[in-house]
Amino acid sequence: MSFRDASDEFGRTSEDRYALSEDRNGLSLKDAARVLRQRLPVILLVATLLTGLVVAFNLLQTPMYEASSKVLIVEERGKDAADQPLSSQVDGLDQLALVMTEVVDSRRVAEATVKKLGLDIPPGEFVKNLSAEQVTETPFINIKYKDTNPKTAKLIANTIPEVLPDQVADVNIGTTGPITAKVFDPAVTPSNPASPNPLRNGFVALVFGLMLGVGIAFLLDHLDDSWRSPAEVEQISGVPTYALIPQHKFPPADGPFAARSPSSRRSLRSLSASEAPNGNREKH
Repeated sequence: MSFRDASDEFGRTSEDRYALSEDRNGLSLKDAARVLRQRLPVILLVATLLTGLVVAFNLLQTPMYEASSKVLIVEERGKDAADQPLSSQVDGLDQLALVMTEVVDSRRVAEATVKKLGLDIPPGEFVKNLSAEQVTETPFINIKYKDTNPKTAKLIANTIPEVLPDQVADVNIGTTGPITAKVFDPAVTPSNPASPNPLRNGFVALVFGLMLGVGIAFLLDHLDDSWRSPAEVEQISGVPTYALIPQHKFPPADGPFAARSPSSRRSLRSLSASEAPNGNREKH
């Protein structure tokens, strides 16, 4: 008694499909080009949809403006500080600026700035829109603030240095004199929003969408288990191909050839009805 594996609608057994899938694991450049050409509509559709969604989402967001000010951190030293080398003084200010950078981005500074300006901004949201970074190995700090109102962003960026020294006046951070923060380069009113950027984000979405579309195209090709060429049929079945059945397209119902077809059939039927196979007329 023998058992035969079930075949699919194309007459292939599970062994044939397994062999076919194993044969497709490695794609050549020609196969990759074929996949990209056949699945090009899918790739373009995915890229277009993703780009459109990202751009639409960016256009619906509220624009945020960013103002930036450069602040110089200075420590007022006593008479003994004049005897110290200039290099040690600069190094000390460098370390002090690093500490003050962390102080700027704090809830304490946020509450003091909001109170001084009389703003109605929660401290948590204030800190979220505030950032500070030290200029490399210098006593300078760049203070940046984002807000939906460009004038408010400028005002806050220039006010933070005023409230900053008072926040560390009662804290011992290893200094010998009071600390001051002088605005070296004040902030100006920004004219263009810092975020969102629909053009940049749309371009990134387009590139990512093309990559995603290519991945989906190869995935669809991997899941497609149909035979694509006579050579592939011979490779899987082990039987040579003797003939191919071409695909014919029937003419449309309202075409010129369709109009001629009924008359031709009528003439053939009249001929067969009037003449016998031996050339004589058929008797009725």
